[in-house]
Amino acid sequence: MSTRTSPGRPGPHPHGWPRALGAVLAGLLAMGAVAALGLWAAGAGDLPGGAFPRVVTAVMVTAVGGSVDVSGAAGDLIGAEADLTVMPLSVTLTGALVIGRGFLRPLRRRAVAGLPGLAGWAGRIAALWLCALLGLAFAARHTFEVSLGEGLLDDLGDLFGLSPTVGFAADVPLTVLFGLLWLAGVLLLAVLVTRGVPLPGRLSRLGTAVRPAASAVLLLLLACVAAGAVAALVVAATRGHPARTLAVLLLGLPNLVWPALTIGLGATWDGQVDGPFALPMPHLLDEVLRAPDAAALNLGTLAERDGRVWWLPVAAGVLLLAAGWLTAVRSRPRTPARHNAVRLAVALAMAALMVCLAARVFAHGLSVLGIGDLSAGLSGHLFLRPRLWSTVGLAALWGGLAGLLGTPLARWTGRRTGR
Repeated sequence: MSTRTSPGRPGPHPHGWPRALGAVLAGLLAMGAVAALGLWAAGAGDLPGGAFPRVVTAVMVTAVGGSVDVSGAAGDLIGAEADLTVMPLSVTLTGALVIGRGFLRPLRRRAVAGLPGLAGWAGRIAALWLCALLGLAFAARHTFEVSLGEGLLDDLGDLFGLSPTVGFAADVPLTVLFGLLWLAGVLLLAVLVTRGVPLPGRLSRLGTAVRPAASAVLLLLLACVAAGAVAALVVAATRGHPARTLAVLLLGLPNLVWPALTIGLGATWDGQVDGPFALPMPHLLDEVLRAPDAAALNLGTLAERDGRVWWLPVAAGVLLLAAGWLTAVRSRPRTPARHNAVRLAVALAMAALMVCLAARVFAHGLSVLGIGDLSAGLSGHLFLRPRLWSTVGLAALWGGLAGLLGTPLARWTGRRTGR
């Protein structure tokens, strides 16, 4: 006896636990591989006490919004403290793309994704992701000894028998909370930007209005990452420092190119570097941030040191015009230009808000008695934060303009191609 399956409908248990487990495991493996390669390129493979696997796990925790506390001590005379707030967005983006693809793959085979089925499928992935978050949070902890080096600190250590230690541990409740919120955002965004997944009932109208602009902005952000990767590879091939460049690519490329996109739109970020931080960053950015007071990062301050920065608004304009054209092409025929403008303005403003929240950096390093550093790579002070509402407002303004210009451009190209 044979079982027939109607067209557009999957076979039995299309959204079962094995598929959900495969999607979650694929995302974890991809994130772990990117984090491990990036940390290895940054020199973390030489960490003492076999800390490397634990550090990889900690990077994965921070990539999904989790929190990792760093601390250290050596008796009563030596204390150490550190605070590090940064999301390695290359790892974040990798996990989002892989898990989103795993979530969408079985949905593409259905004629209509019903709400109960969609919720059940997302619930299976969320349940397994919760188990993975708990495992990551409990594994992301380690304590290892740190050498005091030579000189006064070494003599003090020998005199008092001190062995400085540095440890880190993930905050389990916060990791679970923000990790689940991160997953919810990934799954929601995957449904909103994918045209191949039909939505039921009233949600289909929402998808018709939201998807063209949302997918155009997502492709805009991915295009920025791709362009940044090409530029980084060219720099590595022509100017050396391949390991440093690879570390930037695999750990924090979106942390650089997405703020650069907002700067190209006219936004300003404030930041400062004080101390011998070993965080990988472009020379121009490091040069501007190493100032006695907080420095403003915008087109003017960056162009004072490198005139090529003026290519940023040109590139941003081209990408925005392409996003406006794509929004109009994917919208219903004869959609008014003002509708496309409003939708693209909202989508780009939301993307700018996400970049502002995710790309912020704050680091306060380890110190010993105020007269030395436990680690040259973690000492000092660093921060980078956006001027939030002006950045979001500029994104909305330029998104609306791109939507207005993209609609007639799409109609003109349609007439030229006969479509």
